[in-house]
Amino acid sequence: MKDTFEGADELVILVDNQDNETGIQDKLSVHQLGLLHRAFSVFVFNSKNELILQQRADGKYHSPGLWTNTCCSHPKPGENTIDACKRRLMEEMGMKCNLEFSFSFMYRCEFSNGLTEYEFDHVYLGYTDDLPVLNYSEVKDWKYVNLIDLEKEIESHPEKFTEWLKICFSRLIEHTQSYQIKP
Repeated sequence: MKDTFEGADELVILVDNQDNETGIQDKLSVHQLGLLHRAFSVFVFNSKNELILQQRADGKYHSPGLWTNTCCSHPKPGENTIDACKRRLMEEMGMKCNLEFSFSFMYRCEFSNGLTEYEFDHVYLGYTDDLPVLNYSEVKDWKYVNLIDLEKEIESHPEKFTEWLKICFSRLIEHTQSYQIKP
């Protein structure tokens, strides 16, 4: 395991299982200790209801090269989650769009490098027909996919996808059925 990774000293918000803030700690130690912290996942669709997937950069500290949702990260201490979503969507994908909160979920996943993700993850949905302008230190590639094809691909090749995408996918399907696209 690397002793450090890009952004290791960034601070994340520790929470309890009701998403109440319990403290602040650096990202590296949070992932080494497997502490529950606040996170978000953004799913952006185009006007054909296709999801923009990103392939994580090869240099990411966990899940490198895996396909995942459009954008994900952690809000900074004192930062509103929706503002963090918009900030990271621009930083990772070079995109802006309206976002709406959809649902939250918790998950825990241990990685082979000794790090653990234990997140209270807030899911936001958005729409744009704008194309991504990738930050290659964060994102290796992107593609559009419809949810039916994505479901089949996750079932047949789960090793190609991040754990959090696989965990929340069925809830994403439920929530997108009632989601009204808003440009």
